[in-house]
Amino acid sequence: MISNILAASLARRQIHYGWLVAATTFLTMLVTAGAMGGPAVLLISLQKEFAWTTSDISSAFAVRLVLFGLMGPFAAALMNKFGVRRMILTSLALIICGLAASLAMTEVWQLILLWGVVLGFGTGMTAMVLGATVATRWFTRRRGLVVGFLTASSATGQLVFIPLFIHIAEVAGWRWSIGLLCILLAIVAIVVAALMRDRPSDLGLVPYGDTGASVAGAAAAQAAAASHSIAFAALHALRDASRSWVFWVLAFTFFICGTSTNGLIQPHLIPFCLDFGVPEQTSANLLAMMGIFDFLGTVASGWLSDRFDNRWLLFWYYGLRGLSLLYLPASDFTFVGLGVFAMFYGLDWIATVPPTVKLCAERFGRERANLVFGWVFAAHQLGAAAAAYGAGWSRTELDTYLPAFFTAGALCLVASVLVITVKKHVKPVQVAAE
Repeated sequence: MISNILAASLARRQIHYGWLVAATTFLTMLVTAGAMGGPAVLLISLQKEFAWTTSDISSAFAVRLVLFGLMGPFAAALMNKFGVRRMILTSLALIICGLAASLAMTEVWQLILLWGVVLGFGTGMTAMVLGATVATRWFTRRRGLVVGFLTASSATGQLVFIPLFIHIAEVAGWRWSIGLLCILLAIVAIVVAALMRDRPSDLGLVPYGDTGASVAGAAAAQAAAASHSIAFAALHALRDASRSWVFWVLAFTFFICGTSTNGLIQPHLIPFCLDFGVPEQTSANLLAMMGIFDFLGTVASGWLSDRFDNRWLLFWYYGLRGLSLLYLPASDFTFVGLGVFAMFYGLDWIATVPPTVKLCAERFGRERANLVFGWVFAAHQLGAAAAAYGAGWSRTELDTYLPAFFTAGALCLVASVLVITVKKHVKPVQVAAE
């Protein structure tokens, strides 16, 4: 296998193969995030062609976000049982099928089935838990930095493709945007098949920077994961983690994180700006600019999470995000006002993930961190779904998005206070290994 040859070649150069796995994961999360976020920005195109209402289309996005989140803990269990590589390839195949079939859709129920259910399951199999799994399995040192790097790829991928998709949709139609996305996903599948490996032990390695772990220990953990059903592993992790106040704080604050990010901004910022006279392409460029700042902010957050108290990092992230959302309606939607919003909000778009993953690994242990984070991430997507549908309902029934943005900003301020109620870490919560 090519990975064995590359691992040996990199070892001679004193480069750990985990960095190549991280790069492959980065590419995967970048493009699958495009599949997650790209269709959401085609809302205007769908309205023009099919005359569907904002709430109708938002319902499909809400279904996708719910399934995307609820798949998290089960995706982690699937990765533990069947391997990361196999699950990524299955996910990519499912996403491509759902997108390809949507090229012929004509009814709202087809939109909900394909862009809601199929894409929800497909993207959920490579959700944030993929980055958490790779980081915790392959890295002991630099883990926070790797989590930040991979998280940035996911969030940035949801934003940087947006101007391209909208431009193609305006010039050639939304179906060409979806076709391009299918091609990119197929290319990623080839790269994953060639380079991805499940664990360091597959190549006779230990995690990067690990001085005490053994290959035998990693193999034992893999065998233990494979000995139980997917549902049992996921639900048992939830049962044990739910005994901890830390879990509930992380879950609730991540619920708020979802209401204030991809459930609100991604599908609704462009039509919100249109309500104030900002052209669609300008709004798309604004999202892309936020994606660039997000990449810088999230990688920096990963670096900071290796060095500072993650509770206080989350306090500042949620607080500043809440203030930026409350500021947006007061910006008058001028070029300068939107630019200030894009910079501050973009830096904080998903910077909350590295500290949250670090707290999960710190409090619940490496082997179960991806399962526990999967449930925390499920809460995130429930919040995102609530915001996606709620904002659409607000626009349809109240003829304004303002209540949705004010509510999200206020909730972020609540999250910033709540997260500091977590006591400083003394020793890990014992979540029983199976």
